[in-house]
Amino acid sequence: MTDLTRLTAAELASSLASGEISSVEATRAHLDRIAAVDADIHAFLHVSDHALEVAADIDARRTAGEELPELAGVPLAIKDVLVTTDMPSTSGSRILEGFMSPYDATVVARSRAAGLVPLGKTNMDEFAMGSSTEHSAYGPTRNPWDLDRIPGGSGGGSAAAVAAFEAPLALGSDTGGSIRQPAHVTGTVGVKPTYGAVSRYGAIALASSLDQVGPVTRTVLDAGLLHDVIGGHDPHDSTSLAEDWPSFADAAREGARGDVLKGLRVGVIRELPDSGFQSGVSASFRAALARMEAQGAEIVEISAPHFEYGVAAYYLILPAEASSNLAKFDSVRFGLRVDVPGGTVEDVMAATREAGFGDEVKRRIILGTYALSAGYYDAYYGSAQKVRTLIQQDFDQAFAQVDVIATPTAPTTAFRLGEKIDDPLQMYLNDVATIPANLAGVPGISLPSGLSADDGLPVGIQFLAPARQDARLYRVGAALEALLLDEWGGPLLDRAPVLSASTGGRA
Repeated sequence: MTDLTRLTAAELASSLASGEISSVEATRAHLDRIAAVDADIHAFLHVSDHALEVAADIDARRTAGEELPELAGVPLAIKDVLVTTDMPSTSGSRILEGFMSPYDATVVARSRAAGLVPLGKTNMDEFAMGSSTEHSAYGPTRNPWDLDRIPGGSGGGSAAAVAAFEAPLALGSDTGGSIRQPAHVTGTVGVKPTYGAVSRYGAIALASSLDQVGPVTRTVLDAGLLHDVIGGHDPHDSTSLAEDWPSFADAAREGARGDVLKGLRVGVIRELPDSGFQSGVSASFRAALARMEAQGAEIVEISAPHFEYGVAAYYLILPAEASSNLAKFDSVRFGLRVDVPGGTVEDVMAATREAGFGDEVKRRIILGTYALSAGYYDAYYGSAQKVRTLIQQDFDQAFAQVDVIATPTAPTTAFRLGEKIDDPLQMYLNDVATIPANLAGVPGISLPSGLSADDGLPVGIQFLAPARQDARLYRVGAALEALLLDEWGGPLLDRAPVLSASTGGRA
């Protein structure tokens, strides 16, 4: 029998619909894969006890003749930032260890309604604060391409699960690149939708004006299929857009078979110099642009003069919002409580936050509280918001000239575990190409562009589009993906030294 874990979500959906396989078979295959390799990868914090029951119910409904959604019966991994009623929701933090939510996040509820089978909750940097998944309170996740390297962050667990064939689909969240940057270093596809296009209700908040939930997959089509399930207006989310969205899966199919690259204007940012990027990353990016140009795309140099200030602005806005959002973890309402005999409420709160929060969370809370303090608000947080407006204006001016903007997704391939953990600035700079999209609220996609000649590790190319033009990204991404798959003779992940399903050792 075909290894079911190697099938894409679209292929699994087709085989399920035809009756060739059952959801129980597909789910069991992925659970077996998790059991075989996740001790090495550590992509999952919790594996569902109910996955096979859910799969069996889907099979019974299909056998009874019920018309089911396209992805019904396909397994799904869920980033632990999204609350679930049947599994713990910790956001990678000790302060929420064992917390059971009384409700599902909207994207989780929509996934269940569409018949997707939750496999478990994936590892992440604590409260999504990090670029490597080394800041998880439960230990780091490892990159399936090289177990000594990071899988990206904060959503390294979701990306690693998909790259290691532990799940065909995963949900992630992207505050400054936490879907796209892990996709870059693991050879997967990650999409940050337009801000407000996917509900944030039930996503444990980091920075409310920046957070966005999106899909993590192995193909652009799979991302479109999952995006179709989770997207759309949600009255529970006050920032949710009341829009009629097209099918993103249809957009991906159009891109894969159509001539969408001919005449496409692709912007390359003058202020994002090659000198700041690893040579293999730059070479892969330029090669991908050359392939697009050969198909009729026009490569246009554009200016975005304020992008260079994006990281600085982001690391004032995010900590400020985080310090407010994390104030609710106070030892009183829910989560961890450290008792202090004879102590006041303030003593208990201080002891709880000291024990429950990791170093990176404490660092950002302190920074954010300082930026919001009297006398410094205008100088720091207010100034950062002005820079944010300038970056939004840069995007507006750029999209008046081009259809999409292209960048390398991140400056380097996956770095080694521990390499940057003690150097926060270097860690922060890893998101230099992804942060502007979150500041402006525009959509972005990262897909594999090849392997770096420097170290043989995956490299991603990022495309950005105007707000509400997510479908354009799916068309362009699928068109380039089709070109590259023809050149590679198959998916990039086929070249990965992924772990053996049977032994847990190197394949």
